[in-house]
Amino acid sequence: MPLKTYGVLIGRAVGVRREGAGDSPHYQIHLTDDAGVDYRAAVNVLSQQKPAELLYLVDDDFTHPLTARLAALAGGWNTLPAGPGGPNLDFVRGNLFDPAAMRVLPADRSGPDNDLADLLDHYVRRAVDDPGARLYLFGERWGPEPGVADKVFGFLPGNGVHDIHMNQGNSGRFSGDDGVWQDGGLLIRLPGEGEGDGDGDGRVAERWVAIFLAFQNQAWHTDDVTGHALDGVDTSRPAPGDQPVRIVAALVDPAGPAPEAEAVTLLNASPAPVDLTGWRLLDRTGRASRVPAGPLAAGATLAVPLSGGALLGNHGGTITLVDAAGLKVHGVSYTAGQAAREGWWVVF
Repeated sequence: MPLKTYGVLIGRAVGVRREGAGDSPHYQIHLTDDAGVDYRAAVNVLSQQKPAELLYLVDDDFTHPLTARLAALAGGWNTLPAGPGGPNLDFVRGNLFDPAAMRVLPADRSGPDNDLADLLDHYVRRAVDDPGARLYLFGERWGPEPGVADKVFGFLPGNGVHDIHMNQGNSGRFSGDDGVWQDGGLLIRLPGEGEGDGDGDGRVAERWVAIFLAFQNQAWHTDDVTGHALDGVDTSRPAPGDQPVRIVAALVDPAGPAPEAEAVTLLNASPAPVDLTGWRLLDRTGRASRVPAGPLAAGATLAVPLSGGALLGNHGGTITLVDAAGLKVHGVSYTAGQAAREGWWVVF
């Protein structure tokens, strides 16, 4: 079954503690919300299954329509309903990052800047030092626990969030946590500061940092309902250069009156033709438009009109390409700002 209580904790980081020993060490973060409620976020830095080292990806300038959805949420804990309609994370369906870009880091190793705890320290301690920074921690809630002090930071009552990592495609006893649109993650919103950013208003825009974690034995093709690893297919994480057909551009806001002729351009980057029969393009909610059947020649592009299916909203969205078996081939996202110029193609 999915996580019992999935959501996002929004608060200010006020302290950290590293755990360097044991079977399941965590990087512990102490947070408070605007009402002064204390929370602890327990971030895994080592898996209980082998291979034990975690996969990680950091985006120092995270740009995604997700951040606009988060702006409407209050500080503290926010329970998020299941499904793609809100700011939920899904590493497979949300097009948050390229899984092929993830790397492995040991949990804790002597020396500077060479392990996962060091990496988390680099970003979280900056947020601790900046009163205007806010952390957004996605995962499963525990507590409040009346009369029970937090075992790490000592505040009362115990209260917090864990499972701040991919929560689908698990193996063994952890498959019971599988679900869709319930992945964990850590986002940091850094306020604007310093001199002007060139737009004439004298301010530097806020910036988001995103940290995504996954276990090496998790599957990257999962069931759309249960989140379990799919049977009979290669569910391993994509390798760099493994995506022969890619989404390279989208006409989100065509010039002229409605109905608009939205379109998506595909590129076959491989040295051989690829048969696109049965392939589809999906928007964030799963609405689909069929790709014209037949082969796409090596190095060729194809502009696919979207009619009666997928919709590209002007306020940001995602576009996903799936093959005839329904397996994800490639995915992209775009923000409202990228779609703001009528008649221009968004290039990925």
